[in-house]
Amino acid sequence: MLALLAGGSSRSSSNNKLAESENAAQNSNNMSWGNELWDQNENLAIHTNRGIDALDKYANFLRDRVAIETEYAGKLRRLVKNYQPKKKEEEDYEFTSMQAFRNVLKEVGDLAGQREVVSESLQLQIIAGVTLLSKTLREERKKCLSDGASLQQNLTTQLSSLDRAKRNYEKAYRDSEKAVDSYKRADMDLNLSRAEVERYKNVMTSKIQQSDDAKNEYANQLQKTNNLQQQHFSMLLPAVLNRLQELDEKRTRGFREFIVGAADVESSVAPIIARCMEGIVKAGESINEKEDTFKVIERYQSGFTPPRDIPFEDLSKCDPDSVQDSHYSNSTSNHLTMRGTMSANKLKKRVGIFNIFGSNKNSLTADGQKEDFSDLPPNQRRKKLQAKIAELQQKIAQETNARDGLMKMKIVYEANSSLGNPMTVEGQLNESEHKLEKLKVDLKKYQGFLEKASQVPVATSSPQANRNQLQNGHRTSRHSNGSADDHHDDGDDQPDDAGSLSRSDSEDNVAQIQNGHNNNNNGSASPESGLGTSHTSLPGSGQGSANENAIGEDTYYETEVETLNPLGTCKALYPFEASSEGSIPMNEGEELQVIEIDQGDGWTRVRRANNSNGWDEGFVPTSYIECTLYA
Repeated sequence: MLALLAGGSSRSSSNNKLAESENAAQNSNNMSWGNELWDQNENLAIHTNRGIDALDKYANFLRDRVAIETEYAGKLRRLVKNYQPKKKEEEDYEFTSMQAFRNVLKEVGDLAGQREVVSESLQLQIIAGVTLLSKTLREERKKCLSDGASLQQNLTTQLSSLDRAKRNYEKAYRDSEKAVDSYKRADMDLNLSRAEVERYKNVMTSKIQQSDDAKNEYANQLQKTNNLQQQHFSMLLPAVLNRLQELDEKRTRGFREFIVGAADVESSVAPIIARCMEGIVKAGESINEKEDTFKVIERYQSGFTPPRDIPFEDLSKCDPDSVQDSHYSNSTSNHLTMRGTMSANKLKKRVGIFNIFGSNKNSLTADGQKEDFSDLPPNQRRKKLQAKIAELQQKIAQETNARDGLMKMKIVYEANSSLGNPMTVEGQLNESEHKLEKLKVDLKKYQGFLEKASQVPVATSSPQANRNQLQNGHRTSRHSNGSADDHHDDGDDQPDDAGSLSRSDSEDNVAQIQNGHNNNNNGSASPESGLGTSHTSLPGSGQGSANENAIGEDTYYETEVETLNPLGTCKALYPFEASSEGSIPMNEGEELQVIEIDQGDGWTRVRRANNSNGWDEGFVPTSYIECTLYA
């Protein structure tokens, strides 16, 4: 019941408001400025001027808003541009979180576009209309005020004429009264002659005639003034005031339309903005932490297993020299394992920079990787090769379709020479055949790389574990002169001329060692990279090798790192600050040992004794030193 009463009261109140608005509309239709404000001409002029000023103020408001919208859109565009993925970051955008961020940037760019649409629409539709309306209203108002001033001037002139006629009538009437009094006194004065009395009579008659003429003129001007005044306040001035009323209503109506139009402009882009928001939400919901975790595993998985437990070494049963070598080998294997997994990208990047002047058995790709991707861990290498094979197969399919199309075109031309010359297609066909043959050769080459990589068994342990196992299966001794003798269980001596650690290609060695091959990777490398083995070093500088031995049913491999014999001495001509990995600093005039000459990359490998009875090795610029090599 209460709800029904409340509903009925609300409906009755709404009906009352509607009736009041209708009555107000009817009253406003019956009322006009000409009838109700006939005497407020000046106030109406002030009101209309303020109204047009308010319209101009709204136009200025819209201009400022357009400037803000434009600036906002521009800043959004700049923001999106600044956070676009760089080329070096492209590989990170395979993760769902980064893909979602890219989609967010796209949606924000679309938002900026919608703000630009709002700005342009307000500028072209609303501001232009407001400016035109304001100009038109000012011109019409000026004309109305000018017409009103002209009407008022005519009425004022007529009132002045009436006032002048009235004053003339009043003067003439007073003069006639005086003339009548003078005539009466003269007529009663017996001392005056008949001629003088007649003169007074003529003056009286003249004054009376003048008074009558002034009276008639006054009456005429009064009639004219009344007619003009009636016409002025009943027709002429109301017409002008009604024109001002129409002008003000036009301004008010335009104000309403422009405000609604500005809102419509904003509303027109609201659905698109809502879709952008939906896109942002969808991008956020597309993030899958499990998928990203799996992709991280796919990217960085090396295929190695963690190292096995380090065996206990009984010093009473081992040669003391082997204990020292075991410690050195463990530290070396740790370095190799780290390079083979986590820092491969950093190392391969430096290879591409410093191998410009050196020769390399495997050419490098644009990103500094080897052509057969042998510098990557096994799993990563197979994935890269499979991706390359898929890319080549796609190119072969495209080129095959292009060749087939050219062949069909040639057949058509040969059947109907009017369509074209077959010889014009011959050159394109030969070029297509050449490209296709080259792609097939590359495909066969990469398929061979993949087959070779697939034949390498997945490592059951990391290089560190292999090193630890080798300590149990071999007895290794290292002498102070840097040479290493490996004594195997079967008594066979294998040559060992392993290269230095800083230039060993650990990832390639691991894959090749597991396949039972020894593959020296020629080519110079940078001091920062720590990759590559020089093939131009003088005897004694060292070359990488792998020794293969069978112990029971398992196979173990070892790559030994030995101290290089000096090739000569050098003297520092200038001081050098070591600012990159692999280089060492030197002072002017300092003498060092040369252990590897410049391979064409502008760096020379040197060595100096340190305070801990060891050696500091690294690279220095060749142009900073003066070398004296041993004969």
